[in-house]
Amino acid sequence: MSPPFSPILSVQPTRALVDEKLKVVVENLPPGSPVTLHSLHHSEDEDYWEAYGHYVSDFRGIVSVAEDLSFGGTYTGKEDMGLLWSMRPVPGSRKGLRLRKMNICSPLLFNISVYSGHVTEGFREETPLTSALIERWYMAPGVKRIDIRERGVRGTLFIPPGPGPFPGLLDMWGGGGGLIEYRSALLASHGYVSLAMDYFRSQELESAELEFKYFETAFNIIKEHPQVNPDRVGIFGLSLGSLVTMHVAAESTIVKPRCCICVSGSHFYPHDRTLKEVIMEPMTNSHRVRVDENNHHIWRDLWKELLSDPSKKVDVGKINCPILLVNGQDDQNAPADECAEDIAHLMNAAGNGHLLTRVLYPDTGHLIEPPYSPHCRASNFRVAAVAEKTVTLLWGGQTKPHSDAQEDSWKKILSFLQQNLYSSTSPRAKL
Repeated sequence: MSPPFSPILSVQPTRALVDEKLKVVVENLPPGSPVTLHSLHHSEDEDYWEAYGHYVSDFRGIVSVAEDLSFGGTYTGKEDMGLLWSMRPVPGSRKGLRLRKMNICSPLLFNISVYSGHVTEGFREETPLTSALIERWYMAPGVKRIDIRERGVRGTLFIPPGPGPFPGLLDMWGGGGGLIEYRSALLASHGYVSLAMDYFRSQELESAELEFKYFETAFNIIKEHPQVNPDRVGIFGLSLGSLVTMHVAAESTIVKPRCCICVSGSHFYPHDRTLKEVIMEPMTNSHRVRVDENNHHIWRDLWKELLSDPSKKVDVGKINCPILLVNGQDDQNAPADECAEDIAHLMNAAGNGHLLTRVLYPDTGHLIEPPYSPHCRASNFRVAAVAEKTVTLLWGGQTKPHSDAQEDSWKKILSFLQQNLYSSTSPRAKL
């Protein structure tokens, strides 16, 4: 039986970048009416993800997600973006899932619905009072996507709309390998020519020397692009990509990044070993890997042991550009907070500590993604160096503080890039 009212759902904007906020309002409800707002996403992996909040309409018959409290659901309190960041696999889903967008030429689609009463399960079997479909994009209109197969480098280049010249970024992900494009697409949407680089598949990189030259070549491909300002090129790395970022910034005689961003990273890099050999460390020393009560692998302690061995670390005292470290205190994959402390100590001792900016977030794990991405505490992980080896890694973090950290750190990252790649002056090392 239909309710004696017709609620009106407004979700604005209906099409936006993933880091833009939503305004969700339901009108024309009876005053004091309990309702559930629900979001549903069907992933590229054919899995369903959902989030929901329980609300009560005010005296005008209105619910505003930005202004009203959620009294229950996957998030509580006044959370304007809770319908996105608190998403989780629907009950009965496969284990170890992580939501990531691989085809950035299409949007993430979310169905926002309103249900009568405070519903906690069986959403797909219930008929909503009203629904709206929204699009969330990593790639803004006008951004160009170009496959790169040049000088042995494989990746994807994203170029902002307009003639340029623009600042440039070399963008590197972690030990899972593959070509991950979504952060580069989002960076291009904010005005940076960004090269998402695949650096694990190449069979030619069988020595540390060849591997190092690969990163230098990739940096120069960006630097030499006609739409890039060659004096304003930085490096952005997450996890293993952060390790590479620091290594190249410290040791290269031809690559001079204007700035570096390292998210959830360490500075462990034995100079005579390839990255595949480095990432094999947990596999060859599995007896030192801890597991939690769910048999999720915890790698942070294994890497932590290397802090006392200077031969296993990047000489960060050689870095002569501004560097931003973004880490979580509950990172269970790498001792990122301890590494940040050690990096600060080493840089201060070398006289370049003024170039270092550190941001540390409590109850935040390893996978610090662009804002409003669902928090992933643990997921299946295929080690790129061992194609047949898959484990479930504990990344860490608690959903609400981790999500807050993703939003805050992205603002700080964009501000850091603006200051160092767009402004007329940025700090350098004291010569």
